[in-house]
Amino acid sequence: MKNIRLAYVGLFAALTALWWLTDPLALNGRGFFPLRGSMVQFSGILAMGAMSIGMILALRPVFLEPWLGGMDKAYRLHKWLGISALVLATIHWLWAKGPKWAVGWGWLERPPRGPRLEESIELFRFFQSQRGLAEDIGEWAFYGAVVLILLALAKRFPYRHFHLAHRLLAPIYLLLAFHSVVLLRFRDWNEALGLALALLVAGGCISAGVSLAGRVGIRRQVVGEIEDLALHQDNRVLKVGLRLRDRWPGHGAGQFAFVTFDPQEGAHPFTISSAWRGDGRLLFLIKGLGDYTSRLPALLHKGDLVTIEGPYGRFDFDSGKPRQTWVAGGIGITPFMARMQALALAPDGKEVDLFYSTSAPDADFIARVGSLAVAAGVRLHVVVASRDGRLDAATLCERVPDWQQGDFWFCGPSAFGQTLRDDLVARGLSPQDFHQELFDMR
Repeated sequence: MKNIRLAYVGLFAALTALWWLTDPLALNGRGFFPLRGSMVQFSGILAMGAMSIGMILALRPVFLEPWLGGMDKAYRLHKWLGISALVLATIHWLWAKGPKWAVGWGWLERPPRGPRLEESIELFRFFQSQRGLAEDIGEWAFYGAVVLILLALAKRFPYRHFHLAHRLLAPIYLLLAFHSVVLLRFRDWNEALGLALALLVAGGCISAGVSLAGRVGIRRQVVGEIEDLALHQDNRVLKVGLRLRDRWPGHGAGQFAFVTFDPQEGAHPFTISSAWRGDGRLLFLIKGLGDYTSRLPALLHKGDLVTIEGPYGRFDFDSGKPRQTWVAGGIGITPFMARMQALALAPDGKEVDLFYSTSAPDADFIARVGSLAVAAGVRLHVVVASRDGRLDAATLCERVPDWQQGDFWFCGPSAFGQTLRDDLVARGLSPQDFHQELFDMR
């Protein structure tokens, strides 16, 4: 989380510094309308910066995973930037439209405009002639972006519709890019601010083009065939075993992939529940949490072809600590199952306790987890909420007396993880020793 916070704050801090260097007199009391002009530029630059990096992250750039901490963290940053772009674009719109309304209502008096200087550069003369069009396009694109971003944030909006609606942000972004390039003050293009904005917009436009062409993650996609299906009724977990038809680069325990069972539904992220043995097989354990995943047992059949894109993620259990404590909430058990399979093949010598907290225990499923734990030399603690109460930091520390010698790895509901993290840090755990997968792509 630390690095995505740094990236988030760093982007806005850098753009603010560049804007200030370009327009140091913006806040020096030159009057309301000069201030309004500066604020329109400033808010627009920040909004485009957020949208541009958001578009680039939508391509799932794996080269950023080591620094950001995994693709799950990249998607969290993508979400933050989307919300920020919405807020900043609204502020930009209010600075642009509000004073016009105030003049119309007689609350403000616009100062007389001097003659507009004729630009000597042909490109800028063209931009000058397109200002009215750019303003109209920007306004309507803003309305479209507001609707699409709000829909993306609405959890009740079905994923299949979210998948299609979210792709519409690519053409919306291209329209906003035209708006920002035409309306940026011409003198700013000769400054570092202009270069930074040009690079951001260029990256965003390329990313939008890749998205519109349906090429996101295309080089990391393989086709697989369903060869095994089994439903654990009590906890509504569907086991899906795949035999890959294409070459898979291999994966580490804790990584995930985007799986497309239905092209109209789009790709859903699922943690890979099996260790890689080089045999061309992958296993996914899918919890029926929503409308689509609940219907998968009836929709899927042996022999169906699916598309798998990945692997992604940095939930890799890599640390220099002599012991680890794993905490799984519900279907968050999946990365730990993959890790136990890997440890059964190649032990790492670490002492491990696994706490599996579930509100819907399934005897067969728990027996499978137990057999994996025995093979991997992992101590398993099953916590059934209705029987044992909610798992908390006090219970973890009581059952693992030497917990301070190790680190914690958590996968499950984000609020549950945050509560455990806060309580453990209050007990003396270093924040860097609590590793949490942020498996929330919306």
